Parts: sequence; structure tokens; C-alpha cells
Amino acid sequence: MSVLTRDEAQTRAQFLDVQRYTIDLDLTAGEETFDSRTVIQFTAAAAGDTFVELKPAVLRSISLDGQPLDPADLVENRFPLTALTAGAHELRVDAAMRYSRTGEGMHRFTDPTDGETYAYTQLFMEDVQRVFAAFDQPDLKSVFELAVTAPEGWTVLGNGIAEHRGDGRWTLAPTPLISTYLVAVAAGPWHSVTTEHAGLPFGIHCRRSLAPHLDADADEILDITRACFDRFHEKFDEPYPFDSYDQAFVPEFNAGAMENPGLVTFRDEFVYRSAVTDTERQTRGMVIAHEMAHMWFGDLVTLAWWDDIWLNESFAEYMGYQTLAEATRFTDTWVDFGVARKGWGYDADQRPSTHPVAPDPAAVPDTASAMLNFDGISYAKGASALRQLVAWLGEKDFLAGINTHFARHKFANATLADFIDSLASATDRNVHAWADTWLRTTGVDTLTSRVQESDGTWSVTVDHGGSRPHRIAVGAYDHAPDFSGTPTHTGPGRLVLRDRFETDVPGDGPADPLPGRRPALVVLNDSDLSYAKVRLDATSWDTALQHLSGIPDALTRAVVWNAARDMVRDGELAPTTYLDTARTHLPHETDLALAQGVLAFAGTHIAGHYLTPENRPAALATITALCRDLIRRTEDGHNPGLRLVAVRHLIDAATQPDTIQDWLTNGSVPGGPELDPELRWRILTRLAVLGAIDEAHIATELEQDPSATGQEGAARCRAALPTPEAKAAAWHTLFNDDTLSNYLFTATAQGFWQPEQADLVRDYVPRYYPEATRLASRRGPAIAEAAGRYAFPGYAVDADNLHLGEQALNDTDLIPALRRKLIDQLDDLRRALAVREAH
Repeated sequence: MSVLTRDEAQTRAQFLDVQRYTIDLDLTAGEETFDSRTVIQFTAAAAGDTFVELKPAVLRSISLDGQPLDPADLVENRFPLTALTAGAHELRVDAAMRYSRTGEGMHRFTDPTDGETYAYTQLFMEDVQRVFAAFDQPDLKSVFELAVTAPEGWTVLGNGIAEHRGDGRWTLAPTPLISTYLVAVAAGPWHSVTTEHAGLPFGIHCRRSLAPHLDADADEILDITRACFDRFHEKFDEPYPFDSYDQAFVPEFNAGAMENPGLVTFRDEFVYRSAVTDTERQTRGMVIAHEMAHMWFGDLVTLAWWDDIWLNESFAEYMGYQTLAEATRFTDTWVDFGVARKGWGYDADQRPSTHPVAPDPAAVPDTASAMLNFDGISYAKGASALRQLVAWLGEKDFLAGINTHFARHKFANATLADFIDSLASATDRNVHAWADTWLRTTGVDTLTSRVQESDGTWSVTVDHGGSRPHRIAVGAYDHAPDFSGTPTHTGPGRLVLRDRFETDVPGDGPADPLPGRRPALVVLNDSDLSYAKVRLDATSWDTALQHLSGIPDALTRAVVWNAARDMVRDGELAPTTYLDTARTHLPHETDLALAQGVLAFAGTHIAGHYLTPENRPAALATITALCRDLIRRTEDGHNPGLRLVAVRHLIDAATQPDTIQDWLTNGSVPGGPELDPELRWRILTRLAVLGAIDEAHIATELEQDPSATGQEGAARCRAALPTPEAKAAAWHTLFNDDTLSNYLFTATAQGFWQPEQADLVRDYVPRYYPEATRLASRRGPAIAEAAGRYAFPGYAVDADNLHLGEQALNDTDLIPALRRKLIDQLDDLRRALAVREAH
């Protein structure tokens, strides 16, 4: 397939003006293909040549201005349009297009629960070509008018209000000017909950088998939607620019969600079949807010080329967390960002594949390279940069600049330069210089505190490792006195805030002395307003290790936990010390996001990678003991979310089957919770790893839960069974069954590699690299990304695996999506080896 280059896009944007697409899709043509008929009305600025993109199963006919063209002229995904005259033209294309099982293009899914079938589009970057012919680049905006023929009993959703004309025929209201990648259709026998807000129709939709679960949460989802919608209208002068707001929870979705105007699509795991924590509900709320922010930043004003993808994602990420905190009951969203998202950014920014938040255009020469930038830098680092910008500018000037940006570029395209110019119009600060230092550079700055005490005063100096200016808060904490007035110094005692002040880094001179003795704990970047690694002075670090759970503010605790996490990754803190700190303090932690984040890092990274196989059992025993403490602490039912977190991680850390087998047999954890499908499959997966169940147990469970998630659970369990036959079958399925859906591929890959089964799977490690390379070439970027993320033999933290991977990077057949994943995985492998050597 030919990828579109930036130079080609710029040339075509100067040559063409595209007025309208009229698209007719017929979804009744069979299980493998659908019919796609497209009429494109466009104007050429001068005489010349160009091309249109499409990826058909069969190109039946194509004509230009009524004159037939030869379908055989299609080369890969491009059809040449030669000898165009200046002026208006009409292109007509009739094709059969393939349904997808990988979440790209028009994805088709049959629900194993009830046999109902659904189809929906995901057209991001260049997958519109899988659905209809298009001049496929973001700066050729157009009006799109769609009609869809669907089976009787189906509902069709789209970017505009849908009307059923009878006999399965649906028409969608023409859109305003939008980019090709934002066109959306979702068709099937949806279960829908509809309402009206601010004069617009609102709806939420899911497949029928999930109807009871959507209904149970419909009020919460719609309340968050309305609250965020109203809050955005308080922030933005430009009103919501589309005619309706639908949110469809669709199966086997590759992303978290997609900001199609008027029809946001979400992965339907957000329709919870099983118990979830309040933090997980908060995450769903954040995604709702994130996608709604895109209606303005991304949909109304769209990037001109993919080097500015951060403008879409960083803005929506920042606005998602901030607006959810302002408009809903989820007021502590930035804690979850700090512990769950920020680490994603820090990790990505320290790998060889790092890039600036706003990369140089030359670094994004084509769509294949652009796809690689959907990472922790474009999301988490970019959102952190914007949060720091707001702290520096003030929210009033920030929003004034944003509103100027919308007014200047609505229904059009804009660049980073346009964005900075809009912000600069609202402030006297040098926003252009800020952008150069924050958006055009790579890496993570490190801020280290030096605390001095002298003659009844103390001061803090910040050593700045890096190049960016920071506006941070410094928090000073003392031990809380006991009832006798004596400071408490034993156990995880309570700390109290003495003072919090803001400072610029680098500063203008020596720090001013402050009255009193030095605090017990001094925290840089208190409130987590900047993006930097933090290192505490020795006294403060000793206090943190002993009293971390006694820090009064969860966001400050997140800063300290992130410092500990970074120190482990950098070889400065023993992984066992992190585990011991978690063992000491998590039983006293009140914030769910922190508990989840710390346990996830302990289980996945420390027990799974940073400790040697010989030390893994002890690490799992520590995690198990910690989880038992949390379960005992929540016996009174006052914190069911924390109890659920502890139960999940105890299951994952089990080294013996007895306890979790008893839970499975009894259908409940003693004292609760009852085992819902998620917990049952989680237990079965761990029992499979431990060799405590067989295929018959898996088949019995699948009979009880034949749903899509049940099918994934069974695939994960089967791949985890510790037998040569099970591993051979799973491997064959992963690398030879090209009908395997994206979700079933992921589930199988997740089950395959297990640290406890190192001897059993060792011979598959050298097979992975050539077979993954061939698979990615056959099946494309979505499966390539899954193969690089989930099927990678990350359990094998050894020099042999590293050497094999480095050799594989020399293979010229590696497609960019897999190459990027391998670069990242191998860097993580090097880091794990270095941590092991350091401790």
C-alpha cells in the first residue's frame, strides 16, 4: 500500500477544493463485503494530475465527469486522475469493500451471546479508504452526505441526525465541513437510550446483549455528558458545532474512543458487565469529557497535517481531566492522571523512540510515521505541558487564546504556529519561547531539592537537570503532634502542611531563607503542576519512606510515589524497597487511583520484570500479604472499591491455587464480593497458569458465559495452560490464523507468556521475531501493534532475548508499527536488565 506523504498532501491541498461527498453504503451484500458507491464533487485549481485513494475488494466502475475510467488503473490504494482541467469535476466510484476483523475500516462483529451482528467504522488516519473512495487527508475538508441500506431491524447512526426511510434505507443529515477521517457510521440492532439536552438529541447505544448493563449506568453516563457539555459552553464562546450528540459503545474497538463529530465511538468495555471501582468510573467519565473536547479541538478546528496530532490529543486530554474535575463528582481526577497517565509519558520520553510533543514536520513525512506518535508523549506529556502552561499563563488568558483560535479557524485547519499565535494574542508573556522549550524538545527534566538549615531558618534550592522553565509549588510538611504536643516520629504517622509556595525553576538567585527549623518533608512539584522527575533530599526521602501514607493530600502522595517509581526504573531504589514501602503504606491509603497504580507497578513491573525469577516468589508473597491486609481492612464494607482492587491483585499474585480455587468453588470471596464474570475469568486464568485447571474447566465456564468477553477469557486461559500442546495450539492461532479478531488475538497473546512457565516457552522466543514480522506484513498495523505489545516475550529478561530483538530491528521487512513497538519493548528490556544488575 502507498502511504501518503506530507509533500503529496500539501501539493494536493493546493490543487483541489473538495465540496461534497455523496456516499451510499449497502450492508446487506453478505458477510464478507459491503457495497460502496461514492460521488465526489471537487474543483481543480489548474490543469494537472492527482489521485484518489481506495482499498476495494472489487472496483466495479469509476468515472470522471461522466466518462468511464479503467478500474485496472488502480495501483495498490491509489487511482490516478490525469489530465484534469481547471474547474469543477465529479468522480463516481462503485466498489465492493471488505469488512474488517481488526478494528480498521468497517469492522463487522457477530455477538456470540445472541447471534446479532453489528458494523461500525473506524476511519482514523487512512482507513477511510477501506470504506469509500476519498481524497484522504485532513486539510481537504468537505460536506459528507451518507445513505445506508441495512438489514431490517437495524438502526443506523452517523455524524448527523439519521432518518429511516423504510425498507432498511437510512439517510444521514449532511455534515458541516469535516475531515475524511472523522466520518462515522454505526449500524446494527442497537439498544438505545435517548434524551434531549440544550435543544439537541442525545443518545447512548450498545449491542443488545449489554442492554441491562447500559441501562444500569445510563443516568451516570448521561449526567456526565450533560455536565461536561454545559461546562464546555461556559469555557468556549463557539457553540457545539453539530446537530446531535450520540455515543456508541462498540465491540472490538482498538482505541479507548474516537471523536467522530456527532457520533463518538467507545470500546464497549466501558459498559461494565462486572463490578468496577470508582476510579474506573472516573476513567470512563474522563474519556467522555476528552472526546467531547475534541468536538471543538480536532473536529471544528482540525490539524493541517499529522505532525500536529498533539494539538488534538494533548488538548483533549487536559480538558478531559480538568473539565471532569470541575463539572462532576469526580473532583480528584488529577490524582489518577498523575499516577496512571503521567508514568506513560515519562516512560515514553526516556526511550530511543522519544520525540518532541510537537515534532518537526520533517520527522513526520508520511502517514505511517505519523501513526507512531499516538503515545504517552502526545497524550500525557502534552497534557502535562498544557497544565503547566495554564499555571504559567493563568486560566483566563489561556481560555481567551483558545477562543481566539476557534474564532479564527472554525471549520478549517490550523497548525502549531496558528495555535501559538492565538495564545500570544491573549497575553504579554512570551508564548513562542515557551513553545520552543516545552514543545520542541525531548526528554524529562529532573528537579532535585537541596534543603539547608541555619540559625533558626531553612531554605530550599532546586538543582535543575534539563532545559525547560518550570513554575512549581514547593510543599513543606511537619510531623503532626500527638495529644501531648510532641511530634510523632514512629510508624506511618501523620504529616501536616506547614507551607506551600510557588517558585520558578530556574530561579533568579539564591532561595530566600524561611523562618523555623527545616521541615520533615520538602516536596518539589507539590500539586503536580509540572512535568519533571522529582528527587527529594535525603532527610525528606527518609520521612517519605516512613510516613508516605501520612501526607495529607493525595496529589502530593502521587508525586512521591512517582518519584519512587522513577527511582526504581533508574536503578536508584531497590525494587524490594518499593515493595516494602507499598506493604507499609498501602493498607492506610484512601485514594483508589493510588492503590491501583502502586499495585499495578508492583505486580507487573517489579515482580514481573525488575526482580530475578528467584526473587519473584517473595515479591508475590509480599503483594499477597499486602492484599490480605487491604481485604481485612475493608471487611466492614466501607470501601468496596479498595476491596475489589485487593481481590484482583491477590488473584494475580497467587502462587498456590487453594485460596482462589475455594473462591471459585464458593462463587464468592468470604465477606464479598460475589464472583462476577470478570473475577471468575481472572481466577481461571491464574489457575490455568498454575496448572490447576484443564480444557474441560474452561469449556464449562464458557458454556455459562458465552459472551464476547467470555470468548476472550477462554482464549486467554487456553493459551495459559502449562502444556506443550496448549502452547503449540495458541502459537499457531496467533501467527497463522488470519481470521482471528483483534480482541481474540490480544487475549491469546496475553495468556501465552507466563514467568512461571519459562522452561515451557523458551524455544518460542527466537521464533517470535521472524513470525511477528511476517504476521504484521500480512495483517497490517492494528495486529502489528498488538503483536508488538502483547505477544512480545517480555518475561524473558535476558541478554539472549535482547540480542535477538536487536537483530530483528535490522530486518527491512518490519513495518513501522511493529518496529516502533519492538524498539520500545527492547528498551524496557535493557532497563530491566540494568535494574537487576544494580540490585
